Amino acid sequence: QVQLVESGGGSVQAGGSLRLSCAASEYTFSSGCMGWFRQAPGKEREGVAGIRSDGITFEAPFAKGRFTISIHSAENTLYLEMRSLKPEDTAMYYCAARRCSAGIWYPWAMPSWYDYWGRGTQVTVSS
Repeated sequence: QVQLVESGGGSVQAGGSLRLSCAASEYTFSSGCMGWFRQAPGKEREGVAGIRSDGITFEAPFAKGRFTISIHSAENTLYLEMRSLKPEDTAMYYCAARRCSAGIWYPWAMPSWYDYWGRGTQVTVSS
């Protein structure tokens, strides 16, 4: 059974940085697609960034230039480096995964496409 566990959230001031981690078990990164999502109270879950099995990455417009998604295969961990954080980045952040092949259609920002989800880690940015 695939398990995803997020960590690294916390409270920071605007302009600060955080690195979120998603530890995966029973899952092979080289044959999967993974994504980071976030959900603020009263809002829909939205895609932050995704990474395909061949290493191609995707970011939401609000994430470009500030957030970086990466994988450390040896540690079986997905990361999200977040810089220049803003109060509007405050949300619960989730990682998601699905086994996939390189070159496939990858709707990275579609929550329903993913098979596995973590429970989330809270990020709070104060002004």
